[in-house]
Amino acid sequence: MSAQQFDFGMIGLGVMGRNFLLNMADHGFKVIGFDKDNQKTSALESDATAGTTVKGVGSLQDMISQLAVPRKIMMLVPAGKPVDDVIESLLPLVQKGDIIIDGGNSHFTDTLRRVTWLQGKGIHFMGIGVSGGEQGARTGPSIMPGGDPEAYPHVRPMLEAVAAKVDSIPCVAHLGKGAAGHYVKMVHNGIEYAIMQLISESYDLLHRGLGLSNDELHTVFDSWNKGDLRSFLIEITADIFLQPDDKTPNRLVDMILDKAGAKGTGKWTSQDAMDLGVPIPTIDMAVTMRNLSALKNERVHASTLYPENRSLIGVPKEQFIQQVHDALLFATIISYAQGLAQLHKASTELDMQIPMPQVVSVWRGGCIIRSTLLGLFGNAYKTNPQLSNLLLDGGVAKILQEKAAGLRAVAALAIQHSIPAGALMSALSYFETYRSNQLPINLLQAQRDYFGAHTYQRIDQEGSFHTSWGKK
Repeated sequence: MSAQQFDFGMIGLGVMGRNFLLNMADHGFKVIGFDKDNQKTSALESDATAGTTVKGVGSLQDMISQLAVPRKIMMLVPAGKPVDDVIESLLPLVQKGDIIIDGGNSHFTDTLRRVTWLQGKGIHFMGIGVSGGEQGARTGPSIMPGGDPEAYPHVRPMLEAVAAKVDSIPCVAHLGKGAAGHYVKMVHNGIEYAIMQLISESYDLLHRGLGLSNDELHTVFDSWNKGDLRSFLIEITADIFLQPDDKTPNRLVDMILDKAGAKGTGKWTSQDAMDLGVPIPTIDMAVTMRNLSALKNERVHASTLYPENRSLIGVPKEQFIQQVHDALLFATIISYAQGLAQLHKASTELDMQIPMPQVVSVWRGGCIIRSTLLGLFGNAYKTNPQLSNLLLDGGVAKILQEKAAGLRAVAALAIQHSIPAGALMSALSYFETYRSNQLPINLLQAQRDYFGAHTYQRIDQEGSFHTSWGKK
């Protein structure tokens, strides 16, 4: 193929990069990929569908010289310094008007720095969140682009072609200025952390608490995936309970160590929410529970210091399964509400102009947190695109009112039977706090003024006040 005839270039031909390019080629685009590993460039070409135009090269210059102008170049490399290194190596090869895309999970502050840096050189830079894993990249991911709005029309046809489709609508949209794409993906992953923790706690309650077998758990989760909890994460959870272990006669889930970490986007979501002053306690608790799980040796030791005789939950089986269903549905809605409230606040505070209706539309297909609930949230944002919190929507409120009793019952039983359910309980606490028109913070404000003269406001007149406490 002669020079400057390829539509799109990819740097990094790991599983995600290769599958994304092959997906694009299947939709009629001519694609070229670069990787230092010759085996990966060969795999790109050998995996291509017959009749598509796919080329792998071992030199950046070779790739750049064959791309149509303005060049559209995407990186799928590890976050951090590797992204900056690739950009540095591209700068002598690209020209003004070219578009560089970071499709990895970069921290949004790094993306914002790169947008500004490259803007000064006349190069468009876009941070794009991609969700759906290796299978999604091949068959249709959820794509969350942000950054230079002038660049988006050049890549829009390609992104819309490869994205997942729901009701024939592509799960991709320009989600705002600057680092908006990576910010939305970060919060997506924070919500993902929360929902995964909530599902794990529900499993614990049904398995250790109620004594359900893996086959029974499969049946429960499979039935839930046919109703109002229908989602990708519930679907795969049902599958997991049936997976045999290839090394023992057991199911694989029973042979997996109960230890995880939280080093990336989930942690970043919590950190930035603290900076913004947005409460997201269920996401925070999900991060905390992963960090607690990592203390496996300490937990084993502690279990000998604090032994317990745990009995099975005595509620009739079908009744308790329904209560756990309601608790999980309630807390899942709360998790989305917290993450979307963070996006709403960040959009204003960081001047990203994130269109909330488009966010929930993009998440409807392809991504890890795709769920039937996103239709409900989409209706809420259609009614009020500037909605600050989903809990203020009438349709959401109706469901939460119906399911709250289930979560209260489950939380009480978890406490009585010493089953840790931090994420479920945090969701309930958030709800009870958010809907309360009177909190005991008046006492806290009095304490702050007493020891630090921090002042307080009154309920009967405007202004700030200070009292010399203890003097009568």
